[in-house]
Formats: sequence, structure tokens, C-alpha cells
Amino acid sequence: MAKQTWKAGNMIYPLPAVMVSCGDKEGNTNIITIGWTGTICTNPAMLYISIRPERYSYHMLRESEEFVVNLTTEELAYATDWCGVKSGRDFDKWKEMKLTPVKAEKLEYAPMIGECPVNIECKVVEVKELGSHAMFLAEVVSVQVDDAYMDETGKFHLNNTGLMTYSHGAYKELGADIGTFGYSVKKK
Repeated sequence: MAKQTWKAGNMIYPLPAVMVSCGDKEGNTNIITIGWTGTICTNPAMLYISIRPERYSYHMLRESEEFVVNLTTEELAYATDWCGVKSGRDFDKWKEMKLTPVKAEKLEYAPMIGECPVNIECKVVEVKELGSHAMFLAEVVSVQVDDAYMDETGKFHLNNTGLMTYSHGAYKELGADIGTFGYSVKKK
């Protein structure tokens, strides 16, 4: 099989397309769309987001040392994109996209986005300046899930929420199941 060699770059796709909500100590809040996020550790539960220092939300994240990762859905695709291409310096993204700020359970400055099916409250434990981006390593301090996706046994059905991803310039809806964790070694 023939392959081309390209210059070094990130080609890890698909990525989660999340809206990160944050705030500063003066009461200003913002929403920024992030594709560079992921799990770092299970115990303690930790994740990261990476953001360019010139972004409007950067000073809020540095000052408050907290944020909320809000999972996005097909229904929120337009708002997710809009919040990623417009600056909070110029627009009130909450108002423009008709999103509802909800007081977080364990954070002081960063609100959750009410319309998102999952809100992950995070407190920054370390910031790594890495060149074009700064990586905010954070401990997950609380998670809220929408009751609409809970069944009668108390199981949360995340994959029924309409989650979307970002892959090579396009937003994608998640597709059909092709297996479950451990299916390749499961006894028949």
C-alpha cells in the first residue's frame, strides 16, 4: 500500500467537540468550543483542555482555575460551531445562542450549559505552556447528567443523547455500535 509523507501535525480524529464554559472573578463568563480535550486519569478523575493564550477565555481559565466541559449534541451543532468561531470579546454567546447558564454545584465562577446532556465540573491543578497552546490539567470535581437519559434502573444512556464529534474539519454524529468493550475476547 502506497502512502504519502506529510509534515508533522496532529491527525488524531475524531475528537470530542465540547463547549467549555468559564468565568472570571469579576462575574464575566464565556463559552469556548474545544476539540483538544480528553481523559488523563481515572483515579483521581482528571481531564485536560488545550487553548491558545490569545483566546478570550484564556484569562478567565488562568484567573479562576476552573471550568465546565459541556458535552455537545447534534441539536447543539450550530451553537457549538458558532461559539468556536466568534469571540466572547465581541458577543455574549449565552444570549446569542440562547443557552442557559446554570450554577455549577462545586465551582464558584464557571456556569454549566443547561442544554447539554452532561456537564463536567473541573478545577485546574496545573497549566503547561506548550507553544501555540496551553494545556489545562484539571481534576473532575462533579458531573451532572440529564434525567431525560436515565432509565428506570438508574442507568444513564449517554449514547442516546445525540453526541457529536469533530473530524478533519467536519462535525459528525456518532454512528451505529460495532461492538462493546471486551467483545473480541468474550466467551460465546
